[in-house]
Parts: sequence; structure tokens; C-alpha cells
Amino acid sequence: MEQILTEQVKPQAKQPEVVIRISDASVRFNIAGEKLDDLKEFFIKLVKRELRFKEFYALKNINLTIRKGESWALIGSNGAGKSTLLKLICGILTPYRGTVTVKGEIAPLIELGAGFDPNLTAEENIFINGAILGHSRKFMREQYESIVEFAELQDFMALPIKNYSSGMRARLGFAVATVTAPDILIVDEVLAVGDAAFQQKCRDRIRELLGRGTTLLFVSHAKPPVMELCEKAVWMDHGEIKKIGATEHVYWAYEQYLNEMKNK
Repeated sequence: MEQILTEQVKPQAKQPEVVIRISDASVRFNIAGEKLDDLKEFFIKLVKRELRFKEFYALKNINLTIRKGESWALIGSNGAGKSTLLKLICGILTPYRGTVTVKGEIAPLIELGAGFDPNLTAEENIFINGAILGHSRKFMREQYESIVEFAELQDFMALPIKNYSSGMRARLGFAVATVTAPDILIVDEVLAVGDAAFQQKCRDRIRELLGRGTTLLFVSHAKPPVMELCEKAVWMDHGEIKKIGATEHVYWAYEQYLNEMKNK
């Protein structure tokens, strides 16, 4: 009797859910086509419809899919569109064309001092920033000591934020944003202002969050933290994606491009 051998096919592992999906998204700004030094003249021309604008595309036809727990670096020169893309994901900007779908709670660290009132003390700002992130006052009271301890600002909590250095604001903002494990953590050059020891402390916290399932979007001009923290990368240039894939391959292509530009 003929024996039929069948090959057992292993079921494929289920991929993590998609938390960010960007489809054919573009961001367009209108820039005044002529320089007007007088505000009155500007409004007169605006009312008469004599003011001409030039279209500027900060992002062009961006397609990107990010899954839960992944760590992504956004690399590229200044003005490449990295921060604009992050603002699109955060909902600060809306696409001129295309769609952006985000699933989960975002903890954004895009600009130093964002969410802080400069005239209030650091202690007061902890509760305000916590409320912005959706945390209750009771929860923030319970986490207050751990936030202050992580930020290493025990002796400065009674000072108004306006008297803080950029590094101190970065410490406090990062400590508040990562007091819990957010679904999506966005870090845009914020850690570049801190000292080396605190930068390493923040990277350790980020790795801890990644281990708990947080998705990371990370912008930095420094190669070591990008290579240390991110498995995947997007290289952007003039509002477009030049290359996407494993971090080491994308960064290598980016460095080759920079070297070619220097030698021209």
C-alpha cells in the first residue's frame, strides 16, 4: 500500500497589532510669496485677495506602518520632515492629503517645555503635565516622589519653570512622560540637552518601556542612541522617505549619502 507523506506546516506567529498607519499622507503649508514688513499692509492685501502664496510640501506621500512594541528611528538632516511627521502622528497637524490612523495613548516629548507653564513651579507643573497626559491628581500624588527622584531635581521643585535650564526641563518632562508605560512614546531630540549620565539613564528607562510593550519613535542626530535603541529606521529627506528598513542598513545608506555630499 502506497504511503503518503505529508509535511507539517508550522503556523506562522501572529504579528503584533498595527498602532500607527500612515497612507499617502502629505502636509502642505502656504507661504507668503512676498515680504511685507507692515502688518496693516498684510491685512489690506489679504482682504483684497492680493496676497499671493507659495505652496510648500513639508511631507509628500508618506506611507508607514508601525506595530506595537516596535522601536523606530527617524533620521535625516535638519528640515527633512522628521518633526513634522511626529506632529502628524500626534494630531498636532492634519494631513492635506492621505490618512493617519493611531491606536493607543501617546506620550510626546517633541519640544522642550511643551505642556509646562513657565510661571508656575516645577511641582505645580508636574500635576498640570500629568493631567495633559490623562493622569488623575491622585495618581500624580502617588508618583510624585518617584518623578522627582528620577529627574534628580529634589532641590529645585519650588522654582518656576522659567528659571530652569533646558536640561532641567528635559529631565522633568521625560520623568513625567514615562511615569507609566505609554502605548507610544515619541522622543524628538529632547535627550540631546542632558548630561551624558542622565541621557544613559533615560535610555535605560526607554529599554524598560520597550520590554513592557511600548512603541518608540525616536529622533536623534547622534548615531549611538539610535543604534542602541531602535530596530528599524526611516531616512527622510525634503519631506519624503528615502529608505526604510533595519536601522543598521538605513543608517549606513544615510552616512554614504552624507559622505557623497561632502565630497561634491
